Amino acid sequence: MDVNFELYKVFYYVAAKLSFSDAAAKLYISQSAVSQSIKLLEEQLDTKLFMRNTKQVKLTPDGELLYKHVEQAFNFIKTGERNLQEVHSLERGEIRIGASDTICRHYLLPYLRRYNQLYPQVKISITNRPSSKCAELLLKGRIDISIANIPAVKPSKGLNIIELITINDVFIAGPAYKHLQNSELSLQDITEYPILALEPHSVTRSYLDKLFEQNELHITPEFELGSVDLLLDLVKIGLGISFVSKEFIQKELALGEIFILKVNAAIMPRRLGILTLKHMPVPIAAQKFIELLQNQIL
Repeated sequence: MDVNFELYKVFYYVAAKLSFSDAAAKLYISQSAVSQSIKLLEEQLDTKLFMRNTKQVKLTPDGELLYKHVEQAFNFIKTGERNLQEVHSLERGEIRIGASDTICRHYLLPYLRRYNQLYPQVKISITNRPSSKCAELLLKGRIDISIANIPAVKPSKGLNIIELITINDVFIAGPAYKHLQNSELSLQDITEYPILALEPHSVTRSYLDKLFEQNELHITPEFELGSVDLLLDLVKIGLGISFVSKEFIQKELALGEIFILKVNAAIMPRRLGILTLKHMPVPIAAQKFIELLQNQIL
């Protein structure tokens, strides 16, 4: 089947906008031309791609399937164009990074600052999503690289993983629980105190739940939050005990605002890593950022 690429281009913009008029404006053609192109594409593919009425446009199941592939192809083409622009220098360009809020705030910030100092003309675009979601965005070509929790990423033939640092999860408390500072606690002991946890979709929370399940225990957190920083604030004012990565709380530990609880349970370390596409060249701008991370250049 030899379908004109321009028809896929029209389909891409209609599917992305779910609007024939918006696609026409984006492509600088008439709405009638858009409709004719979609009709021709549907005839050539022998399937209906859109459901249309006077109020809205929706993709059919076949349309959704096609869009997944066409979107990925267009994103890769755009990446190729950027690679050509960047191949001789980094005087311009863009790097698209995917990472969770916690990884951005507590690990990437100094590297982002350094990268911006070295390559001020390169636009830095950051997408904040959980690690598993970032892997999906990478496979779709929406981001160039992802910095992710390795256990959260399912093995994929399409992804490369470059391991970075080891992170160690610990239980923490604030001054209100100072009487526990020199005690050795069991996981059963922990369940007797208010637990402050991240939301269920997060990697750290999943790891916490699994830790208790492996020891035939169950927890019902007093608070479930989307931010490690807010968890720390609540721990500081004595609202409970929390579970976070030790590498991300060094400032609070040094100031004595919180302390690590001694827990007699085997808590296995995790790793952060860089995800890239296996069968696609990494853009030059992204390669330079990877070098900073690997060499810990701050």
